[in-house]
Amino acid sequence: MTTTTQIRELRRRTGAGMLHCKFALDKTRGDVDQAVETLRLEGITNAESRTARQTSEGRIASYIHHNGRLGAIVELNCETDFVARTDDFAILATQLAEHVAAAAPIAVTRDGIDPDVVAEKTRTFENEARAAGKPAALVPRIVDGKLAAYFELLVLVEQRWVREPKLKIGDLIGDLAAKTGENIQIRRFSRFHMGTA
Repeated sequence: MTTTTQIRELRRRTGAGMLHCKFALDKTRGDVDQAVETLRLEGITNAESRTARQTSEGRIASYIHHNGRLGAIVELNCETDFVARTDDFAILATQLAEHVAAAAPIAVTRDGIDPDVVAEKTRTFENEARAAGKPAALVPRIVDGKLAAYFELLVLVEQRWVREPKLKIGDLIGDLAAKTGENIQIRRFSRFHMGTA
């Protein structure tokens, strides 16, 4: 039997409607990967094509911590002012501002991190793996794992949501994108902490 968790995951991955997802999951006996392929073959998926669409609407949300010493501002964009005015969009924008204040990301995506910093981290992780006596064949996989953990700490869309650590910020955005059928992107953010630069 198809579960709502499976439907939600398939919607997040494909952007397809709920009924399409349910039918595809029923057809594949709950196999999400096969359901993704089924929807792709039927021409129903649109998540990838959606990300190329322009996002010129949206809203700016802010969060100020109760002590007044910590705050954040986030610009969340979508395609239409109709979606930008929905409660779901407003709630997500506010939740993102709250998350930025709490989790202190340094970039929206991996591309926002200085390549020199990434290269230096890569060298450091390689040296650590070799110094620990790990086999040379395993070093690249170890480095990839440590880089992924590094990005999960500092890249906003890869961070675990402070309210529900089972979800990543990218999952929240993907869920709303699937629900609205629009491209939703975090454009930028700023975090302010009293006494720090």
